Amino acid sequence: MVEKTPDQVDELKNQLNDINGVQPKAEVKNLNFYYGSVHALKKVNLVVPEKQVMALIGPSGCGKTTLLRCFNRMHDLYPGNRYEGEIFLDSDRVNILGRHVDPIEVRMRISMVFQKPNPFPKSIYENVAYGLKVRGKLKRSEMDDKVEEALQNAALWEEVKDRLNDLAYNLSGGQQQRLCIARALVTNPEIILFDEPTSALDPIATASIEDLMSELKKQVTILIVTHSMQQAARFSDYTAFMYLGELLEFGKTTVVFANPINKKTEDYLNGRMG
Repeated sequence: MVEKTPDQVDELKNQLNDINGVQPKAEVKNLNFYYGSVHALKKVNLVVPEKQVMALIGPSGCGKTTLLRCFNRMHDLYPGNRYEGEIFLDSDRVNILGRHVDPIEVRMRISMVFQKPNPFPKSIYENVAYGLKVRGKLKRSEMDDKVEEALQNAALWEEVKDRLNDLAYNLSGGQQQRLCIARALVTNPEIILFDEPTSALDPIATASIEDLMSELKKQVTILIVTHSMQQAARFSDYTAFMYLGELLEFGKTTVVFANPINKKTEDYLNGRMG
């Protein structure tokens, strides 16, 4: 356990309670998570502001991706994992970690884009339409419209509109990642989770994805795990710093980077912690 001074505890509480007038989209309350007997997340409390980009930063193994995957119940896919605590969405205040809540429905409301592009071995069209087919039947014309809209929102439509029946694997790495973003967008999620979405891409494709996320926050809340301090500083609105499974600091990115309240945050941002 990382001990905090009383002043740091009070300051962190103030950060959690005051997000400068921005409407909260989700709230994490006293979240613990276990991989079997391993206590990976420890009493995490976090407010996720609506239609903003929040970056989760911290050393490798600190719990960033573990926390991210709690939001769409990805941990349910593996035996022995266990949640304690709550994650609320603002629209209905239902605890999405509750046993009565269907994880499939959670994943429709909270989509995820992974570290490496992972298109299905299907056509470009079928990749984007997949979530619509899982959710229910639509007329072909309605599905066509939604697929086009998702590809437009992912800034990919103009590049693929004449080759929708081509295999998704024929796209470049950056195009494949934008296709995965379109697939995540097509069900109109409330939150999109990004797990280091540009780590496998070249600088040009990375800039394209960052520009896209800056546009997407106008319509959806974004939570991103990144190891790149430059990336977090460039386009995230809020930053949360994690260490050994605990949330040590949270606030506006400009404030966290310029004036961190926790010594470990400062050490990490200045390269004194890996």
